[in-house]
Amino acid sequence: MAATSRREKVSAVDTAWLRMDRPHNLMMITGVLLFRERLPIARLRRLLDERFLVFRRFRQRPVAAAGMMFWEPARDFDLDRHVVHTALPAPAGRRELQSLVSRLAAVPLDPAHPRWQFHLVDNLDGGSAVIVRIHHCYADGIALVRVMLSMTDAAEHGPPAMPFEPPARKRAAPDDDPVAQLLEPFAGVLATARWIGGTLVDKGVELWTDPSKALALANQGGAMTAEIANLTLMEQDSPTRFKGKPAIAKRVAWAEALPLDEVKTIGRALGGSVNDVLLACVAGALGHYLRDKGDDTDGVTLRALVPVNLRPMEKAYKLGNQFGLVFLDLPIGIRNPVERLYAVRDNMAALKGSFQPVLALGILAAMGAGPKILQETLLSILARNASAVMTNVPGPQQPLWLAGARIDSLMFWVPQSGDIGIGASILSYDGKVQFGLIADRGLCPDPGRVIERFGREFESLVLTALMCPWGIEGDLDPRKVARAVGAGG
Repeated sequence: MAATSRREKVSAVDTAWLRMDRPHNLMMITGVLLFRERLPIARLRRLLDERFLVFRRFRQRPVAAAGMMFWEPARDFDLDRHVVHTALPAPAGRRELQSLVSRLAAVPLDPAHPRWQFHLVDNLDGGSAVIVRIHHCYADGIALVRVMLSMTDAAEHGPPAMPFEPPARKRAAPDDDPVAQLLEPFAGVLATARWIGGTLVDKGVELWTDPSKALALANQGGAMTAEIANLTLMEQDSPTRFKGKPAIAKRVAWAEALPLDEVKTIGRALGGSVNDVLLACVAGALGHYLRDKGDDTDGVTLRALVPVNLRPMEKAYKLGNQFGLVFLDLPIGIRNPVERLYAVRDNMAALKGSFQPVLALGILAAMGAGPKILQETLLSILARNASAVMTNVPGPQQPLWLAGARIDSLMFWVPQSGDIGIGASILSYDGKVQFGLIADRGLCPDPGRVIERFGREFESLVLTALMCPWGIEGDLDPRKVARAVGAGG
């Protein structure tokens, strides 16, 4: 008993991520960093020792004791066990790297040791790649972005892009602080989260396991109770070939990067945000993929789980998981690119001020603290109501160096919980936007076809913007454009 009291307990939310591991869906965050030059293994090892392992958690592993989970220091910690050096058969390019990432995405991390690995890949178009695999129980995406920033430099031999410790007295302004930029869009949700108590979250879990009580609660009024009822009574996601029982094997693909300035310009021209434009392109690519397979997409939407950060700025420098989820309907059945853009914009607007993220965080905590039957029930509801997990992270807009090598591009994927078989990721970095897909091989064996279509969907929006009529004062009337394009087929 005394031994367990000295160990740090794994939080309920972090425990939930440990419990959600499945052979077909490992709760592992996978990232890829590409370099045009070769990165020596000795420099990578030294960097990890000096900047990654200063986060004490990465020397620990989660262990079960007395019916609970604890963080235990690895007694035989060996950095070489966590750094794997691989050389692809030359000549190798994106396709060979994607195949390697696909294989690694289905390989579990050894629970006998801290659950993370860095794979240095050589013989890649004259450069290198680093594949990062970290179990989700260690941290969420925002926290891991913070970790990665602390490992990078703002110049080849310059200072760290983000020091390990935040300034004690003066915090950087959001425009200068990459972490602040990540958190800023969710300030309203954060304010809501701070006054939500545990009672309604507990009530939400109760209703998810017994939906018959939802209507009675909704009639009592209140935004939170209405949100709980909406979640409980939510119609199932549209049946498509993306839904089904996943296998173990994964397929990973990513697209050529888009210029971020062009995405911003198209968004302004058509009356949408950068986020709206990118999500509309994702929806269009997924819809086109299904139609190419002979599927009817008229009136079909694909619901995605979208992580929303709930981490206050003062906790941006800590590991662990502190985020919620919202359900976003992607209008994959709308072929007109502009109409699809507006549908995405409307769906996003409807989620603003939603209590869904706060409820989801509480539900994750309940999954970690409650009995296994509760966890299985909630996981089945998530899988029933969604077909994909969708992340969109604004990364640093200046070039970064890792161990003296300039990062050319980067991307990452969060795990898919339950039986969800699709994970989509959008990440902006150094003036470019990268879209990537990880998919179950049985449900979507050729995600590269979705990736190829993503760029074409953006080109369609560019062409539409160029053909748009302009008003007397130079303001675009995007609604008229949508009708005109739709009338044209």
